[in-house]
Amino acid sequence: MPSPTNLPATLRALEESPWGRPPLRGRSVRDEIRENLLRAIAGGEELFAGVHGYEDTVLPQIVNALLARHDFILLGLRGQAKSRILRGLTGFLDEWLPIIAGSEVNDDPFGPISKYGRERLEQDGGATPIGWVHRHDRYVEKLATPDVTIADLIGDLDPIRAARGGHVLSDELTMHFGLLPRANRGIFAINELPDLAGKIQVGLFNIMQEGDVQLKGYPVRLPLDVLLCFTANPEDYTARGKIITPLKDRIGSEIITHYPRSVELGMAITWQEAWTERDAGAPRARIPELIREVVERIAFEARGDKRVDRRSGVSQRLPISVLENAVSSAERRALAHQETESVPRIADLYAALPSITGKLELEYEGELQGAEAIAKELIRRAALRTFSDRLGDDDDERLDRIVAWFDQGAALKIGGDERAGVAVKAFALVPELLGLVHDLELAEVGDQPVEVAACELALEALAAQKRISRSEEIGWAAVRRKM
Repeated sequence: MPSPTNLPATLRALEESPWGRPPLRGRSVRDEIRENLLRAIAGGEELFAGVHGYEDTVLPQIVNALLARHDFILLGLRGQAKSRILRGLTGFLDEWLPIIAGSEVNDDPFGPISKYGRERLEQDGGATPIGWVHRHDRYVEKLATPDVTIADLIGDLDPIRAARGGHVLSDELTMHFGLLPRANRGIFAINELPDLAGKIQVGLFNIMQEGDVQLKGYPVRLPLDVLLCFTANPEDYTARGKIITPLKDRIGSEIITHYPRSVELGMAITWQEAWTERDAGAPRARIPELIREVVERIAFEARGDKRVDRRSGVSQRLPISVLENAVSSAERRALAHQETESVPRIADLYAALPSITGKLELEYEGELQGAEAIAKELIRRAALRTFSDRLGDDDDERLDRIVAWFDQGAALKIGGDERAGVAVKAFALVPELLGLVHDLELAEVGDQPVEVAACELALEALAAQKRISRSEEIGWAAVRRKM
């Protein structure tokens, strides 16, 4: 596409360009998206960059809706990439769109909908100046809240504009346009649609279906050309019933999103989103695969825990925040010891508890136990799953010898800020421990920071099985048997 400086600047020049002839002339935004989407599919292009796990579920349904020129709603729990998907729709718009220069509603030079646009054409004719709007400026997003008004979405009469222009209030030129008219010939998205008041949904439905609305008793005709997209939480959408029936009925497609179906997929998403490449001059972060897996499994364990409110969900932001927090904890330890590399370990996941507790909506039983206690249990269970997947049939005897060492009265406490070399020497006191993590390929011999992470993983797994105990005061020790 040419740069804005090389695009037609007047209506006469526009008529002589490709935009002045079919198929570009008079094309609706839905047809524009459909044509560009068909071209992208035929060319084998990536349709939604950075969105993973929906290739066989959500994305084909979105593509079908766009090809059918439907408005659609994404229905899913928090942290399921709904907003990212909507913002990615701009990739299916043309790079530049011609409008009548100065128009607040992106008036089509060949069919303006506003009085301003029509008067400009009558006044200037072929010399009417043409403005150009980039695809990213054709996306308008609004978070639905109970205090949103018709004026916010549609517009309102502006007495000051009427006074300055010498217009009566009923004149369309006195109107201050809201978000929806300003999204004309583009995409308008509303997040959390059920939170929008019912009377506002009625106004939205009316402008969608009929193209008209009344402002302060004055009828205004606005035949908008807009693709409408919505998001909603299933609990709000179904249980509370806050979407009015006429609006719900006219949303062409309802598409249900979901959390990652596998740990590997969740790890890929978290790795993409987490801020792990820190500033220049900071210790270089090296994150073992086992730590990444434990972090992801924390979210998976939480989503299956009966004490966590499943209707609220456990956002993908949880493992992202935990990983970032764990890297920060390791970074702080590396700086304290003047090391050039920071390697997170299991102790750093406990340091990241604030990233877990704040993202868990608990049921009554969970409230009784407390978010912190549940978060610590989730870490131990995630460690157990990660460790158990790597065990072989011949490893049980080696684990028994590790447990027997603790049962003889030994205990092991290693501070979270302890140097890796010191921690490895302490772990070497436990029979079979270092040899086991080496044989399971959790850590290479001599890679002390990862050896510490792997040894902590093994002991956390045993603690989760209640074969040994773990406490902040004593560390890892034998389980106290009831007499």
